[in-house]
Amino acid sequence: MTGATYIIAEAGVNHNGSIELAKRLVEEAAKAGANAVKFQTFQAAKLVSSRAEKAEYQKRLTDSQESQLEMIRRLELSLDDHVELIECCRLHNIDFLSTPFDDASLVLLTERLRLPRLKFSSGDLSNLPLLLKAAQTGCELIVSTGMATLGEVEEALSVIAFGLVSDENIKPSLSAFRSIYASEEGQQALRNKVTLLHCTTEYPTPYEDVHLNRMLTLEQAFGLPAGYSDHTLGTEVSVAAVALGAKMIEKHFTLDKTMEGPDHQASLEPQEIQALIKQIRHTEAALGTRVKYPAASELKNMTPARKSIVASRSIQPGEAFDETNLTLKRPGNGLSPSIYWEILGRKANRSYEQDELIEW
Repeated sequence: MTGATYIIAEAGVNHNGSIELAKRLVEEAAKAGANAVKFQTFQAAKLVSSRAEKAEYQKRLTDSQESQLEMIRRLELSLDDHVELIECCRLHNIDFLSTPFDDASLVLLTERLRLPRLKFSSGDLSNLPLLLKAAQTGCELIVSTGMATLGEVEEALSVIAFGLVSDENIKPSLSAFRSIYASEEGQQALRNKVTLLHCTTEYPTPYEDVHLNRMLTLEQAFGLPAGYSDHTLGTEVSVAAVALGAKMIEKHFTLDKTMEGPDHQASLEPQEIQALIKQIRHTEAALGTRVKYPAASELKNMTPARKSIVASRSIQPGEAFDETNLTLKRPGNGLSPSIYWEILGRKANRSYEQDELIEW
């Protein structure tokens, strides 16, 4: 079963640095019916300084004495790993996606591996130099907006628009970014290439911090397709996002929540992501069209469920129809109750027995 919502199964770093685990994640994502499986591409030394502390959720879920750099280094995927995973995705008929976190990783994904689409994390929404270089590749961009204000999202989009359409001879500057962003050419380029994801950057996200309506704000403010990157526990918020009109859903998943690592605990296990995707596809089917008319499956129920005008007692020929001798009862294979008032006062042209359908 397929639908309009593009579903990204976020493997992230839940492979724990093992290519075999990564391949199993690909297989499970494809089995679940996801459109894409997404990993993370980075060179640890280019991503994290030696003095960087772990985020609070990382400290809770991994060795608190280990630095963020040490943790990240264990989770790197090599070029050969990427090649193997792309081939694994091809064999399982699922899109391969990754998030580049540094310039070298961006080059690897776009020039070496020639990916047509990239995903950017919320943490890099303010990394305008990286977004500019990504836009200049011409790739489609999926941009998460956690921790950001509307102004920051607009600033990022102005840089992306500049990168998509500007001449290489034009020097990057805030005024140049704004000029391109305000142009129809820049806006059209964004519509063609960019999807925004509402996101709350907390793992797991408390329900009261989701603010799912902000996804609609993004769509309305920027005129771009919007979706939701879900860090809550469970599946219901992703389903709700689809009901609100999400064009894309991203959800972390793992083979086992009890495995050691920063993201396993806030991820879905294989059977859970299978259930989520089934729920999303059912929700899409249930949303249907806004045009109101009888569904094909309910046509057969119209006669037994609706009512007709019938005699409430015996009626003699020439007797006037009134509220004392007419009533409304099932089935609905006779005169509709909608013309009840038009019949009142008319005279019966024949006799009727109780419960007999009145004829015009």
